[in-house]
Amino acid sequence: MNEPEASHSQVEPPDAANSSNDSSVSLTSHMLAKIERNRQRALMLRQARLASRPSSAPEGATCAKVAKIIDSGAGFFIEEETTEDEQQEKRVVEQPAPVMEPDYLMCDECLKPFMDSYLSNSFDLSVCDKCRDNDVKHKLISRTEAKHNFLLKDCDLDQREPPLRFILRKNPHNPRWGDMKLYLKTQVVKRSLEVWGSEEALEEAKESREENREVQKQKRFNKKVKELRRAVRSSMFKKDTSIHQHVYGPEELLDEEEDLYRKVCQTCGHELTFEKM
Repeated sequence: MNEPEASHSQVEPPDAANSSNDSSVSLTSHMLAKIERNRQRALMLRQARLASRPSSAPEGATCAKVAKIIDSGAGFFIEEETTEDEQQEKRVVEQPAPVMEPDYLMCDECLKPFMDSYLSNSFDLSVCDKCRDNDVKHKLISRTEAKHNFLLKDCDLDQREPPLRFILRKNPHNPRWGDMKLYLKTQVVKRSLEVWGSEEALEEAKESREENREVQKQKRFNKKVKELRRAVRSSMFKKDTSIHQHVYGPEELLDEEEDLYRKVCQTCGHELTFEKM
């Protein structure tokens, strides 16, 4: 009778076991209050740190450290900093220089400002592209034309200060020849006035050179005509290659001073002198 009672006393009822497990798992009010305080403290700390940071970083600046908020699951947050290189300091980025307003050029034709043009880059002429006149005002001429029409020498184009600016173009007659130097006609005219002094002096020099050119041309023509006539005469002349026989007349002329006699050929006039023993 005693053994069955002992075994019955060792077995716990199921309700008692469940009540003990619930008491071990459930939290007391003190613990819950502590967890809530920690959570509130973590939230306040996070808000304070966010408020102390600058609202926006300067443009172009970089920061090596990045803040990362992690929920611990125990009622508070952990702020973890991750870096690419913990030993690397923050980079300092300089602010870019302020943009300055460019210096504009003033067009000589329309009197309007412009920044860039073909004539200003190639010939240092303050004329915008809209006012550029390739046919009359801003016509380009070759180096040969500049020297021939305006009586300029190489030193006038290249050595006289300031040297005239030019552009290079392929020769249209033969691309294998050297590149052509093209000058701005207005600048060539201005340089010719500097060399000759005035337009009247330039025209007189042109007339004088033209007269000399005509005289030299006439001389060359006369020389060619003379050479042609000489060639025609030489072609018509026939040399007599036969042997000449002198025919002397019967008359004998006496030279008393020399004591010599002479005879004259009736054909060629040759004189034969002799003396008589």
